[in-house]
Order: sequence, then structure tokens, then C-alpha cells
Amino acid sequence: MQKMLTIIANALRGSAKKNSTKSILQAARVVVAARNYADFASEATFEIKKCDTYRLEEGPSTTAVLTREDSLNYYRTMQTIRRMELKSDQLYKQKIIRGFCHLYDGQEACCVGLESAINPTDHLITAYRVHGYAYTRGVSVRQILAELTGRRGGCAKGKGGSMHMYAKNFYGGNGIVGAQVPLGAGISLACQYFGNNEICLTLYGDGAANQGQIFETYNMAALWKLPCIFICENNRYGMGTSVERAAASTDYYKRGEFIPGLRVDGMDILCVREATKFAADHCRSGAGPIIMELQTYRYHGHSMSDPGVSYRTREEIQEVRSKSDPITLLKDRMLSSNLTSVEELKEIDVEVRKEIEEAAQFATTDPEPPLEDLGNHIYNNEKPFEVRGPNPWIKYKSVS
Repeated sequence: MQKMLTIIANALRGSAKKNSTKSILQAARVVVAARNYADFASEATFEIKKCDTYRLEEGPSTTAVLTREDSLNYYRTMQTIRRMELKSDQLYKQKIIRGFCHLYDGQEACCVGLESAINPTDHLITAYRVHGYAYTRGVSVRQILAELTGRRGGCAKGKGGSMHMYAKNFYGGNGIVGAQVPLGAGISLACQYFGNNEICLTLYGDGAANQGQIFETYNMAALWKLPCIFICENNRYGMGTSVERAAASTDYYKRGEFIPGLRVDGMDILCVREATKFAADHCRSGAGPIIMELQTYRYHGHSMSDPGVSYRTREEIQEVRSKSDPITLLKDRMLSSNLTSVEELKEIDVEVRKEIEEAAQFATTDPEPPLEDLGNHIYNNEKPFEVRGPNPWIKYKSVS
């Protein structure tokens, strides 16, 4: 409150000093904004959907406390990811983004809910639908879009493209279906070895859930009690194949057999957050791994080459949008509990759109990496060595 009064006083002093209509109007807006801020609730409690559980005596909480600060942060983050993916769609159709491109819109509650329940020092590895996780793990929109357009300012210096994005404690972005799951177990083994109370979130899709290497990894993780949360993002379709046609059992949270599991509403950020807190506590307690199945939905096709309506109807997509959209669900909760106002959310929307447009401008004007950079960044902290280029008579010096 004292800080608010100071801001108002400074604004009014500035108005009096300049004695201009513009300054007085600005001061008035500050006063109104401050008054409106004081009228908002600081937090609200919501009943959330109960998780299905497997080999667990109890599950996550069915009530969730949402503070005003957290709600605004979640809303802004999910809107940023949504707008970033829509901009990626536009740039791809303009042939500015080329090659593989898998968009994440519709699934924002998964990555934002997971990140809100773990520590920055915890670890995360996922498959190729990676843009949302890159953002929640700290990569900027500018770096993500520049990576998509193959520019030097991308998070992988323009060499990774849509599938391969990395950050501190974030191991990508992996293109081989299911191959990141044993890698995630290895990261969990390192966490256990160093005894730093850290965990690894290892994500894969329903399309990868039938891979044999996943079950091998389950076995090792259970034997060694690794601090790993195995997370199946079940968006109901592996490429163009529905889960019912691909799996004899679609209870992915039970697939560990000897590993406990949770099935979570992946379209509700509060359900994801509370379930992840529960799973993280389970792992940190030394109880070993746990499986989470997030029931979610992607609005785009499998990739940009897939229109997404040959194996499902437009009506199905529209029904999910109208009934289960993660951003709309959060927005309705915020407004109904007086955590925010329509005007405040519109301001956030405007700011997000501006950020996305500025990032897109950077991603389309930033230079491409030079050809001599081709052989660089092969290994970390290695002495320079010769690398043969696309022409066998041309060699480059690798630089870490």
C-alpha cells in the first residue's frame, strides 16, 4: 500500500510540475489503476477435478489456491505461447520457417502447470513438440522464433530448428520418437548420484508410449528408485492415429505396472500444477519414479504438413476449444473470483501481441549463421579441431 501511495504522489507531482493535460490524465489513470488494484482479491480457492490414481493410497489435492500474482503470470505465459505458435504457423505458411514444425497450441496448461510446480534447478527433457517448454524453461520468444527461422540469434544459433531447443537444465527437443525417455532416466540417475534433491521430468507423447525402450526404462528406474516423473502428454492422436487404434490399453498412467501413476486433466493448469507438486514430493522423498498421464489436445495437426482434419472433424476441434480451452478456463476463474478485470487482461493481450510481433521482426531480419560456422559447437569446451565441410576439400576449425 505504501508503494502504491508513493507512485500516485509522484505521478501527481509530475502533473503539477508540468501543468499539462496529458500529465494530469496520466496521473488520473494511475489513481484509477491503483484503486482498481486494491479492489481485487489477493487469492482464491478452487475445487479441481480429482486425478485417477494407480498404486497410490492417496492422490493430489482436489482444492487449489490461486493467488492474483500467479494467475496473471500463468495467463501471460499461456497467451505468449499461444500467440507464438500462431505466429509460427503464419511464418511457416509464408515459407520463412521451413522443414519440420510441430506446434503446441492447445496444450499450454501442461508446460506452464509443470513448470509452476518444480524448481529452476530441476531438469526437464521432452520430445519434438518443444516450443512451449523452451519458453517456460527460460528461452525468450525472440530466440525461439529466430531458431525456427534458422537465424544466428536462435537459441541453438539457427542449427536446431523446431525440434532441437535447449536451455539450462533443459535437454530438448528430441526428434527420435521415445528416445528421450532413457535419456531422462540418465539425468535422474545423475540427480540421485549427486544427492542434490533434484528431479527430472521426462516427457513423451501417446504416440511414443508403445516404444519398447520406455518399458526398459521403467524397469531400471523402478529398480534404482530414480527421482523421475515420467509424463505422457496424451493429446489423443499419434500423428494421425487415435489412441484407441494404437494401444490395447489407453490407461497410460498404469503402464508402469510396478510404478505408481496419476491421470490428470491436462487442460486445467491448476490440476497439472497440483498433480506435479504431488509427484515431485513423491520423487524427492526417495520413493522412486512416478508416471503422470496428462490428458490434453493439440489444435493444429501433428506437424505443419498435417492439416489435422483428415482423421478428426473440425467439429471435434471446435468442441474442445469451446469447452476445454486452457486459457479460457483460467480466464473465467480469474474473472469470477475477482482476481483481475477484463480490462487488465486485454492490456496483457496487447503487450503479448506486441512482444510477438517484435520477436518475429527480429527472427526475419537477423542474419543466418555463416557457412564457416557449420562445424562449430560440436562439443562443449573442446580445443579447436578440423572438421570436413560439405565439400571434402574444404575444412573448418571447430569452435566450442
